[in-house]
Amino acid sequence: MRSRNEFGMTLFSKEHYMAKIISGGNLPNIPWQDKPKDSWQPIWRYTENPVIDRNPFPGMGRIFNSAVIPWEGKFKGVFRAESTLARPFLYLGDSDDGIHWTFQTERIHMHDPDGTPHDPYYAYDPRVVKVDDTYYIMWCGDFDGAAIGVASTKDFKDFTRLENPFLPFNRNAVLFPRKIDNKFVMLSRPSDSGHTPFGDILLSQSPDMKYWGEHRLVMQKGGSGWWEGLKIGAGPAPIETDEGWLLFFHGVCQTCNGYVYSFSAALLDKDKPSIVKYRCSDYMLTPELPYETTGFVDNVCFPVAALTDQATGRIALYYGCADTVTGLCFTTVDETIKFIKEHNELSALDKDEGRF
Repeated sequence: MRSRNEFGMTLFSKEHYMAKIISGGNLPNIPWQDKPKDSWQPIWRYTENPVIDRNPFPGMGRIFNSAVIPWEGKFKGVFRAESTLARPFLYLGDSDDGIHWTFQTERIHMHDPDGTPHDPYYAYDPRVVKVDDTYYIMWCGDFDGAAIGVASTKDFKDFTRLENPFLPFNRNAVLFPRKIDNKFVMLSRPSDSGHTPFGDILLSQSPDMKYWGEHRLVMQKGGSGWWEGLKIGAGPAPIETDEGWLLFFHGVCQTCNGYVYSFSAALLDKDKPSIVKYRCSDYMLTPELPYETTGFVDNVCFPVAALTDQATGRIALYYGCADTVTGLCFTTVDETIKFIKEHNELSALDKDEGRF
């Protein structure tokens, strides 16, 4: 059953919403707080945010925009950490509950496949995705300009640097958590040499994590909402649901007082994920609280990691706050997909395969 509201948006009857997470397994110890009774938004914040505050250990000024995964019954983090030199590198951390963390004080070191040491010049905004039996870390680093770096590990002790997938300039890369048509699939956001657009999300495919091609346009910035008018970028690894791939993404608007980073979500086609089935016109979380509105870079909510529990449909999202601290927020797959559909707005090129 469906109808339209006064703004022409499609509304579905309550019994329509039966969305389920269909991969990733159960995570009974997922960090969680129930939704406040007075909240109408699909995403709600952890009341004790930030989960990682300023100066988390001696010599380290800030940890934000970081990846968290389940690991051996507990949780492992790959963190964007900036020391008092204010230069970003990747550090490891561990947690029993996904909230309270201990950190390794030496940054991650990497080597080439032949064993030659090969650390990035700098590294920030990591995503970590498990495909088959291997964990892949993606970050933005320097390759004659901002570009995507990739490394692999199976034990979070030994890290092998892989070939850079793309030419500069590029940011916000994340893999899908399984191969599609026997190919690795990665989202990214090509950009110019500064901190500005092109601003659209693209998809690329590879048979071996070395050679990348079959590029497709997935989503363009813009729409009727100003919150994503300047640029957009993929957040955590897409979540496989029975209705398609659930993608959380950030959007940026430019105001007279600088950039504002918010985030929302879309549903991509399960078999051809360059096709957008539904895309939320409204943001789901935007900077409102002091730790989001004030910091090293004001007004930033930047989603990077998602934990999921297949049994309950719960989703815990880690997001960077004002480029200074790390926040945690919650939703369910059912509530998020319901909100997307009720606020659906596709741009002119979202509906096709993105091949030109």
